[in-house]
Amino acid sequence: MAASELYTKFARVWIPDPEEVWKSAELLKDYKPGDKVLLLHLEEGKDLEYRLDPKTKELPHLRNPDILVGENDLTALSYLHEPAVLHNLRVRFIDSKLIYTYCGIVLVAINPYEQLPIYGEDIINAYSGQNMGDMDPHIFAVAEEAYKQMARDERNQSIIVSGESGAGKTVSAKYAMRYFATVSGSASEANVEEKVLASNPIMESIGNAKTTRNDNSSRFGKYIEIGFDKRYRIIGANMRTYLLEKSRVVFQAEEERNYHIFYQLCASAKLPEFKMLRLGNANNFHYTKQGGSPVIEGVDDTKEMAHTRQACTLLGISESYQMGIFRILAGILHLGNVAFTSRDSDSCTIPPKHEPLSIFSDLMGVDYEEMCHWLCHRKLVTATETYIKPISKLQATNARDALAKHIYAKLFSWIVDHVNQALHSAVKQHSFIGVLDIYGFETFEINSFEQFCINYANEKLQQQFNMHVFKLEQEEYMKEQIPWTLIDFYDNQPCINLIESKLGILDLLDEECKMPKGTDDTWAQKLYNTHLNKCALFEKPRLSNKAFIIQHFADKVEYQCEGFLEKNKDTVFEEQIKVLKSSKFKMLPELFQDDEKAISPTSATSSGRTPLTRTPAKPTKGRPGQTAKEHKKTVGHQFRNSLHLLMETLNATTPHYVRCIKPNDFKFPFTFDEKRAVQQLRACGVLETIRISAAGFPSRWTYQEFFSRYRVLMKQKDVLSDRKQTCKNVLEKLILDKDKYQFGKTKIFFRAGQVAYLEKLRADKLRAACIRIQKTIRGWLLRKKYLRMRKAAITVQRHVRGYQARCYAKFLRRTKAATIIQKYWRMYIARRRYKIRRSATIILQSYLRGYLARNRYRKMLREHKAVIIQKWVRGWLARMHYRRSTQAIIYLQCCFRRMMAKRELKKLKIEARSVERYKKLHIGMENKIMQLQRKVDEQNKDYKCLMEKLTNLEGIYTSETEKLRSDLERLQLSEEEAKIATGRVLSLQEEIAKLRKDLEQTQSEKKSIEERADKYKQETEQLVSSLKEENTLLKQEKEALNHLIVEQAKEMTETMEKKLVEETKQLELDLNDERLRYQNLLNEFSRLEERYDDLKEEMTLMVNVPKPGHKRTDSTHSSNESEYTFSSEIAETEDMPLRTEEPSEKKVPLDMSLFLKLQKRVTELEQEKQVMQDELDRKEEQVLRSKAKEEERPQIRGAELEYESLKRQELESENKKLKNELNELRKALSEKSAPEVTAPGAPAYRVLMEQLTSVSEELDVRKEEVLILRSQLVSQKEAIQPKDDKNTMTDSTILLEDVQKMKDKGEIAQAYIGLKETNRLPAMDCHELNEDGELWLVYEGLKQANRLLESQLQSQKRSHENEAEALRGEIQSLKEENNRQQQLLAQNLQLPPEARIEASLQHEITRLTNENLDLMEQLEKQDKTVRKLKKQLKVFAKKIGELEVGQMENISPGQIIDEPIRPVNIPRKEKDFQGMLEYKKEDEQKLVKNLILELKPRGVAVNLIPGLPAYILFMCVRHADYLNDDQKVRSLLTSTINSIKKVLKKRGDDFETVSFWLSNTCRFLHCLKQYSGEEGFMKHNTSRQNEHCLTNFDLAEYRQVLSDLAIQIYQQLVRVLENILQPMIVSGMLEHETIQGVSGVKPTGLRKRTSSIADEGTYTLDSILRQLNSFHSVLCQHGMDPELIKQVVKQMFYIVGAVTLNNLLLRKDMCSWSKGMQIRYNVSQLEEWLRDKNLMNSGAKETLEPLIQAAQLLQVKKKTDDDAEAICSMCSALTTAQIVKVLNLYTPVNEFEERVSVSFIRTIQMRLRDRKDSPQLLMDAKHIFPVTFPFNPSSLALETIQIPASLGLGFISRV
Repeated sequence: MAASELYTKFARVWIPDPEEVWKSAELLKDYKPGDKVLLLHLEEGKDLEYRLDPKTKELPHLRNPDILVGENDLTALSYLHEPAVLHNLRVRFIDSKLIYTYCGIVLVAINPYEQLPIYGEDIINAYSGQNMGDMDPHIFAVAEEAYKQMARDERNQSIIVSGESGAGKTVSAKYAMRYFATVSGSASEANVEEKVLASNPIMESIGNAKTTRNDNSSRFGKYIEIGFDKRYRIIGANMRTYLLEKSRVVFQAEEERNYHIFYQLCASAKLPEFKMLRLGNANNFHYTKQGGSPVIEGVDDTKEMAHTRQACTLLGISESYQMGIFRILAGILHLGNVAFTSRDSDSCTIPPKHEPLSIFSDLMGVDYEEMCHWLCHRKLVTATETYIKPISKLQATNARDALAKHIYAKLFSWIVDHVNQALHSAVKQHSFIGVLDIYGFETFEINSFEQFCINYANEKLQQQFNMHVFKLEQEEYMKEQIPWTLIDFYDNQPCINLIESKLGILDLLDEECKMPKGTDDTWAQKLYNTHLNKCALFEKPRLSNKAFIIQHFADKVEYQCEGFLEKNKDTVFEEQIKVLKSSKFKMLPELFQDDEKAISPTSATSSGRTPLTRTPAKPTKGRPGQTAKEHKKTVGHQFRNSLHLLMETLNATTPHYVRCIKPNDFKFPFTFDEKRAVQQLRACGVLETIRISAAGFPSRWTYQEFFSRYRVLMKQKDVLSDRKQTCKNVLEKLILDKDKYQFGKTKIFFRAGQVAYLEKLRADKLRAACIRIQKTIRGWLLRKKYLRMRKAAITVQRHVRGYQARCYAKFLRRTKAATIIQKYWRMYIARRRYKIRRSATIILQSYLRGYLARNRYRKMLREHKAVIIQKWVRGWLARMHYRRSTQAIIYLQCCFRRMMAKRELKKLKIEARSVERYKKLHIGMENKIMQLQRKVDEQNKDYKCLMEKLTNLEGIYTSETEKLRSDLERLQLSEEEAKIATGRVLSLQEEIAKLRKDLEQTQSEKKSIEERADKYKQETEQLVSSLKEENTLLKQEKEALNHLIVEQAKEMTETMEKKLVEETKQLELDLNDERLRYQNLLNEFSRLEERYDDLKEEMTLMVNVPKPGHKRTDSTHSSNESEYTFSSEIAETEDMPLRTEEPSEKKVPLDMSLFLKLQKRVTELEQEKQVMQDELDRKEEQVLRSKAKEEERPQIRGAELEYESLKRQELESENKKLKNELNELRKALSEKSAPEVTAPGAPAYRVLMEQLTSVSEELDVRKEEVLILRSQLVSQKEAIQPKDDKNTMTDSTILLEDVQKMKDKGEIAQAYIGLKETNRLPAMDCHELNEDGELWLVYEGLKQANRLLESQLQSQKRSHENEAEALRGEIQSLKEENNRQQQLLAQNLQLPPEARIEASLQHEITRLTNENLDLMEQLEKQDKTVRKLKKQLKVFAKKIGELEVGQMENISPGQIIDEPIRPVNIPRKEKDFQGMLEYKKEDEQKLVKNLILELKPRGVAVNLIPGLPAYILFMCVRHADYLNDDQKVRSLLTSTINSIKKVLKKRGDDFETVSFWLSNTCRFLHCLKQYSGEEGFMKHNTSRQNEHCLTNFDLAEYRQVLSDLAIQIYQQLVRVLENILQPMIVSGMLEHETIQGVSGVKPTGLRKRTSSIADEGTYTLDSILRQLNSFHSVLCQHGMDPELIKQVVKQMFYIVGAVTLNNLLLRKDMCSWSKGMQIRYNVSQLEEWLRDKNLMNSGAKETLEPLIQAAQLLQVKKKTDDDAEAICSMCSALTTAQIVKVLNLYTPVNEFEERVSVSFIRTIQMRLRDRKDSPQLLMDAKHIFPVTFPFNPSSLALETIQIPASLGLGFISRV
């Protein structure tokens, strides 16, 4: 596919931008070949027309798909170019907070300027042993890869760390060295790794300084070789330094500092030991004040000085040498303050008694005058003469500065040499890993000689880097058999030749330095003449003749020639050096020894170091000519040679590259400046690596990965059994251009951009498939919904239509019936309504017509009258109107006429002058006059009529006036009458007012009375209501108080319960913590013990001391010592010579708390011993008096003994007869009988055998009775027999009750005689039967038993009576207490509520106090009883001892001789077995060897009962206890413990062995508990098992030792489990796709990760489950306790969850939605396994909760605030750091997923800021839960246990 075809609509591209370097845009339309403009839409919303370059016609870079953004490896990007690299780094750094990224073989590290929690020891352990591609990028991954390749390939390694100042080179190098120190450890006890790390503070103090770019900038390069032995443990180190910036000693730019050590000295000047240095503030010295910034914010120079001195001490630099170093450094500071005064232009002087020079001379131990002279003069040596010439002030100042630089450089080299001496190892170095911390490419505004050397070194390193990358590419292609085509990559050999070849820049510089009058200007001219216009990489600035430009691989750099010659010569006057060599200060001449001695205690050849900053001094021996030649060795020449040595070293190793990037110049945390980053990426070669990769086939897939990823692009017919051929066929169809890919042997190689094209095809295919699936599913869902709705609608319609039809038929019937009814009803209603209306109408008509007629008549009458009135009124009105109108008209006429007359008059006056006018006027005048005359006559008539009317009206008015006057008079009369009546009314009103007043007064009085009555009534009612309310309130208060009391009591109870629960939980937590601490101490102890044994073995091998034989343990060895006594007893006895030579090695660490407890216990025992001694002295007299009474008893006892002896002899003789007869019968059968008679099937043989069987059964019955009686007798003997303190194992308990019940001294004496006789029994012959008088023993035992039983019965009767009496007293006291409580309750009810509460509380306090006092009294009584019983024990023991002496004196010698002296050993049948095993003392080692050391667990576990060795050992212990042989018990237990330890040490990696002995140790421990005789452990025993309890020894302390041993075995078992499961977990839980096809394989880079496809040898979840099944079956076969199995399973699941989660947190490719589903499925399978094994209650599921929540976190929505709240509530088992890390690492696998926004992560952080949890990122996978061993008694009877012959224990006999 052509590249131009990818530029379609919506394709995203990168375009250049001056601010952001590159900006993203989107195509608005397809690109067609020939288009000159691209229409783009920028991300900020603007549209842009992007014009293509008409010459190159290059299209903008395409942007990678989103799923490839943020990849761990930049080479995994489909489009490899600068903007893609920059964007990927920015996304990882800003969004994901990831500072490390791979770029092929390079690790790119961006300085975060913030402390990150990713360098802890847990992270180191997580990366240890992992493949480099399996984990996220990290400096630890590079270090692990180097360490692994060193061990695997047997080849030395190098880690090259480079970058700008402030990019973090030194920190990265330190972390790499720390990783080696942690992972490998040291081969000796000298802690070499600590010394290697301690060299950093020293080198930083003397070689680092503050610059404008970095507060701790390394001003020198260093290469540290860390040496390893054959076991790849650190044995030493060696350091080489390069190009120390000496000029900084005498000059610092603005805002910069000198080296840290000077400021540390000034800050510590007030210390007493520094008084002699006469230092002060740093601003007082010229060499430390020039930068104007003597203090670094956040750095305390005083503390740093202490760290530097501490590091010097650790590296073996003594205090005297340290003070010598500080003297020299102080002298340099004082030398800088030496001032010169000009005498003339060519000479200068130093002021007399100049203080700085005087101090310098004193500190350096040189002569003041001599130093003063040679600072102002120099010696010139010619062929014939020697001249002393004065120098100018400027030359003197330069010479002073040169001397200071030279001294500092020599001191620097001396310190480096001594550091190397401290790190040197005498052991031969097998291999090494070198860490190169060197300056990166530098370019400043002013570049000088230092920048030139630095960039020269970077050119060499870049060439080596390019060749290495090119070589790796070539090897990969050749390995895969890809046709190799040369890749055009940048070769900087021309630039290197320009610098270092013959007549190169360095050559010309050295030549110019040899010239007498050589200057920088002449050197510049030589450069121009030699290289200008001849070398394309060399240029001359336009505006300068003292500079030159070199085109480096990174950029063009302009160098200023000024100072090149001086810095290259590094001139120091020889006379000044001689003065320093003659110093009285011994250390100073050491600095100026010849180069061979100054380089290293070894040789320069061996170390390969040539210090670049060292000025050659004059050799002590040799000719002057040689001296001159030595001084001609320039700095450039030294640097070139050392650089060649470095390159040779690097080329002989496998390099690993770390490129440090500085994200911004302001040291802001997590701020990314694209411009600065691009500059550094170009300078450090990362982009060159990308370019080389892009030029070839950068994307590489295995056939299986390609098939798994792009299976969706294949059709079913394309899939063949051969994956390789399938991939070939598909690729030929998908990508037509065959040059875009190549097929290798195991991989497919793609050109740049092809993976993006395939991803586009895959995404389109998936999108089309999704659309088709969605279409089909939506159609199916809608069809299904439609059919369901249609069916429902038809059903509803059917029912509705039927219902409607029925309703319609019913309606029709009802309608017809209603119609008929309506017809008749309407007819009736209409007829009735008609009749009513008709009658009403007739009535209404009659009334209406009469009413209308009357109204018509009245209307006619009114109208008639109205007409008359109207006639008159209208006439009058008409007349009045007429008159007014006439008058108005006349008036108007008059006015108008007057006006017209006036006008006419004017006209007439005018016309009068004209005759014609008058004639015209007179025409018609006569007619007008006649008309006017008529009008006047008519008006006269009208006037007369009006006058008549007026006269009439006046008459009418007169009559009416008279009428009105008469009315007025009448009204006046009525007015007077009204006035009289008004007077009467007023008088009546006054009376009424008085009456009203009286009435009102009466009413007011009545009202007041009523008000008083009402008020009284109200007051009464209020009083009653208030009393009622008060009563109610009192009742409520009473109820409230009662309720409060109940609630308080309830609350107190609940509070107490809660407190009890909390205290219980806290105690459990404390117990677990203490148990964990104790078990950790045991683990540490076992580790130290193993280490101790290993050291002793090594010493034994070194000294060749023959191993001595077994040493027997002293029998007087105390049994009260702690568990550490038995820990390594065998080891100690085997190495006696070592122990005598080094007694200190025998000591092992003791638990101080245990030691203090034992010390306290010893003190208490001493006090008790003293008290008992006093008591014993008081009772001695009583014992002496009792002896006299006992003297009479022996005579009687002697007669009884004679009688019993006779009976015994008779029985013995009968027994002998029977035995002889039996032997004769056997002999006769064997000798006389014929073969057929004596054959096993013969009748005679059967008869004889039956007789023999009957006799044997009878004999067995007798033996059984004898043994039962003997066992009773022995038990009584053990209860009475005195025990010697020196021979007892522990404080064994004597049956004091039985002894105390023997009140009579004679009874005690008789019991003693019987016991004494019994004690002699073991001396008898074991092969004779019934020859020692068992019947007499039976008789004696029966008598003693009867006496004891009788006394016990009496004592039990008395005890029962006492108990009944005590119970009666207790009942009586309880009754009294009950009565008292009732009285108190009645009294409390009568009290007020407050007093009631107080009284109840006081009562409770009193009660509790009384109970407490009672308990204390009981405790004191018990203590007194215990002490009393102990005293009695001592007294009785002494009494019995004295009685023994007295009885022995009274027994005659004959009696003693007649007593039996041979023991009896009676073989028994299985039913008679007592559960004990007997062995001889000399067979103990054989027993231990066969039963422990050489036992094969698998055969025992399969064929025999579980825990058989434990049972056998315990039965042996039982027999030793039965014999009361403490030495045998102690020896057996000690041998057992040490043998188990030895087996576990030898086969500690075998799971079955460790599990087997853990099970047996626990069973042995349970047996010791079960048969200890303690009541707490005897609850589940049978009566027979209780008979088997130990009787003589208390083995509680050995139980503790066995418990500790079980803990150690458990911890070892967990380690074995971890080692077995560790390789399976990540592969099975994370990498393997349990659900195939859910998560496709993403494109990866050069560092391939472990494939998730289940190949051969790949672990899957089934592998883990099979292993778990194997573990569980082995544990069950070995009979391990179920509770212990649960604890083991819980620990296993914790390991699985912790390792899985830790890897998830360190692997970005695993944090996706599909992987979350895989993890949840895997966890569900583990839970199913727990359910199958019935282990769900073991707590194992809870240990997986963090992993479950992490998987859920990968799958939940991560967009809104509600999602954030849900995440915070869901992830309760994860820490904040883990939640944020998972969200940052979340990576979409497909385009359909979305990344988590930065704002959402910040929201999560804000919501979780108050959560208090651990800041640690990873879980502690090494954590072991504290183990407990719950008591688990065995139901197996000891007498039923069979010992198989396969164990080889035939020397053990049953007892």
